[in-house]
Amino acid sequence: MSFSSRVKQELFEHISAKRHCCVAELAAILYFSGSLTSADNGFFLQIKTENGLVVRKSFTLLQKAFNMSTEMKARRERMGGADTLRLADRELLESVLTDTGFWDGQQDLSGVSLRVLADGPVLERACCQRAFLRGAFLCAGSVSDPEKGYHLELVCSRQTQAQQILTLLSGFEIDAHVVTRKKYFVVYLKEGSGIADFLNVTGAHVALMDFENSRVVRDVRNTVNRRVNCETANIAKTVNAASRQVEDILLLREKYGLERLPESLRQAAEARLEYPDASLKELGALLDPPVGKSGVNHRLRKLCDLADSIR
Repeated sequence: MSFSSRVKQELFEHISAKRHCCVAELAAILYFSGSLTSADNGFFLQIKTENGLVVRKSFTLLQKAFNMSTEMKARRERMGGADTLRLADRELLESVLTDTGFWDGQQDLSGVSLRVLADGPVLERACCQRAFLRGAFLCAGSVSDPEKGYHLELVCSRQTQAQQILTLLSGFEIDAHVVTRKKYFVVYLKEGSGIADFLNVTGAHVALMDFENSRVVRDVRNTVNRRVNCETANIAKTVNAASRQVEDILLLREKYGLERLPESLRQAAEARLEYPDASLKELGALLDPPVGKSGVNHRLRKLCDLADSIR
């Protein structure tokens, strides 16, 4: 099971004890996956999705928030590769539309759109906003495996949906962005801290722990790799510099003669030839009297300059 599937499974199993939170989560499911359709015998509410967890969660929320019994006309079926829930009981249908904020109880049902979420009590509480984001992710969200990269997104069919999600995330100080992908508006998070906050807000706490563990391992691995690369580069730099110094000193010995050098330069040249792999600090300790790194570096640079002049 992918990490995204594990997150959705955990959110599916998260059932709020508060009715208003159940209503808010159901509102999100209707907002992203619901439709109100007229038929010869009236209207029916339909939730259609490729994710069976959404339909099963809708059943649970209807039973918990609206006391829907098994005798009511709500059925689940599989059509065209998608799971579908149909609710035709007029009394229950009107109650659901009213409480989720899609219908004011006055206008004709033919004018109701589940793609327009009215301002109202459904999203007044912070806990209900969390529930709404939970339902939205179940319907339209996905998150990459944290071991491979950080990316979480919710795919919205309308710009107003994307703006609604952005507004809710901003309220929890989660910095998200929107990009257009074909005909969809995608709300996305690319920072590990933002994804961790989202998982925490929506109640996916087990997934959050797994995410943070992977995040720590990945960060440590990256830090180790950076340090190893840095050390490797430093070693290569030191080896190359020492190789050039030895080459210059051999030239001086052949063309100039080390005995003609000042005592300080002669000592440095002989020490480098005898210990080609030694660091500047180690070379300085071999001189008499001992010299610091900057002093050794200064002497070796003078030797290289002299070699260049001979060339």
